[in-house]
Amino acid sequence: MAELAERAGIPAGVFNVITGDAAMISATLCASDKVRALSFTGSTRVGKLLLQQSAETVKKCSMELGGNAPFIVLPDMDIQEAAKAAIDAKFQTSGQDCLAANRIFVPREHYEEFVEAFATGMQKLNVGNGMLNGVDIGPLINHQAVEKAQMLVDDALEKGATLVVGNQKKVPGENFFNPVLLTNVTPDMAVYREENFCPVAGVIAYDSLDDVIIAANDTEYGLAAYIYGHDIRHIWKLMRGLDFGMVSVNSVKMTGHPIPFGGMKQSGLGREGSRHGFDEYSEIKYYCLGGLDTASGC
Repeated sequence: MAELAERAGIPAGVFNVITGDAAMISATLCASDKVRALSFTGSTRVGKLLLQQSAETVKKCSMELGGNAPFIVLPDMDIQEAAKAAIDAKFQTSGQDCLAANRIFVPREHYEEFVEAFATGMQKLNVGNGMLNGVDIGPLINHQAVEKAQMLVDDALEKGATLVVGNQKKVPGENFFNPVLLTNVTPDMAVYREENFCPVAGVIAYDSLDDVIIAANDTEYGLAAYIYGHDIRHIWKLMRGLDFGMVSVNSVKMTGHPIPFGGMKQSGLGREGSRHGFDEYSEIKYYCLGGLDTASGC
């Protein structure tokens, strides 16, 4: 990006790349009066630290933080189609995506059919070197991420969840984690509460639209949500009721440079992209002019 900026003619010193100790660099930037605005993309935990450090200089901050996206299947949706879409939404980037579907809500009357379809499709995913053709699930970022994924599964099983798919006995390497499907997931489980950032999917049954709106909003996060269905009345009810900055209907893809990317609650502040993204780097300046000699043309 720095090289492209130079080629584009941006003057030297405007676009800079700084490498080194992240904590020291961020603390220096936050404490500086010369830095008027700070934009950060990362975890909610680090975002909170940066906000605290920026308070001393009352710095303008924009934050794109964690997510805990619900994927809601409506009663009129084709279950096979919904299961395929849920797999795509859950396992994009091996689940290491702030937009990845974490909690999958399905009408109780379609629950068993959906779980079967989801499990069948999930078992077709290939785990291996992500640089090779035909591989769907690559490695996690490090071994600590693998340990976190196993912790989420162990916690859920201890609290009553059922492991449908997800044997970890055969993996290509120490940083790999085979995709997992859990049923009977409840709000007291870490897999329900936390941003998973791994290929672990939890499926939850619901009884009414009001119930699923309450359940989907029952999180400190509010970045992205998915709705799959056709009844526009139900879709509008969910779109208006969900406390998420981005809601995608019948599509796994929702991002791009024209999109005001960002979330609500502890998923961040402000927006990236679109014309609204410029607001994070500008200030409103108001002029009040009085006592002028209009006859002089001023």
